[in-house]
Amino acid sequence: MTATAAGAASDVCLDQVRTYDFDRYLSLLYAPERDRPALAALYAFNMEIARAREIVSDPMPGEIRFQWWRDALDAPDGSDVDQHPVAGAIRRAIGAYALPAAALHNLIDARVFDLYDDPMPCLGDLEGYAGETSSALIQMASIVLSQGRDPGTAEIAGHAGVAYALTGLMRALPWHARRRQLYLPADLLEAHGVDRETLFRGETRPELKAALRDLVAVARRHLEATRKLIGHAPRETVPAFLPVCLVGPMLDRLERRDVDPLNTPVDLSALRKHWIFWRSWMRSRRG
Repeated sequence: MTATAAGAASDVCLDQVRTYDFDRYLSLLYAPERDRPALAALYAFNMEIARAREIVSDPMPGEIRFQWWRDALDAPDGSDVDQHPVAGAIRRAIGAYALPAAALHNLIDARVFDLYDDPMPCLGDLEGYAGETSSALIQMASIVLSQGRDPGTAEIAGHAGVAYALTGLMRALPWHARRRQLYLPADLLEAHGVDRETLFRGETRPELKAALRDLVAVARRHLEATRKLIGHAPRETVPAFLPVCLVGPMLDRLERRDVDPLNTPVDLSALRKHWIFWRSWMRSRRG
């Protein structure tokens, strides 16, 4: 592929990340320019997989879509699949930064859950799902920022990814409930006596709020573990972790009494996010 074509593909990836994953798009602004195309490819690939449920009409087309991506990752050099801007870009990133293709396959496999309406069985399963998706993404971004070397951030990325994913899933609860999809662990819901049909109707009851308080506490534990360990991460990997700096403020908003978890969108303004990123970045420079 020519440099012009590669640049065009990188622009496609960057535009997709800007549109569908603004938090990670902001983090790209703090990454070295040389690494941005690979990071954009990684994040755009993630969105190609994460958005499958929104694009397909039922699970079977989603399964077919996922198999196409599995085959694309394993296709030989020079394959026609490289003409797809995101597929070509992620394949170049794998080659240039020695990204573990197995982790990308595991991310796809974990996202199969998204295609169906099966309940998340337990908290351990939810943390495992977050680990294969969000944590893996942070770890692979850290590898890119370390120029293909092992940055030694697997444990930190594990906690950071779970904190970020759990917070995101709680924020997305209104949208998931409307399509009868539930990421909240079944064991947690049962422990608090949450009626799923009430939840799907958008009726917020004390039992649901109690279950969410427990899940917020789990997210906070992972966030605290991240904060304790982040000082050991190589400085060059900081952009991979920047989106996690939004977790604390988001959890604070989720815990506000006036927030209806099924009917109140929880987010921060773009300006607020810019400020939090900049502040976290400057702190990392001083550390």
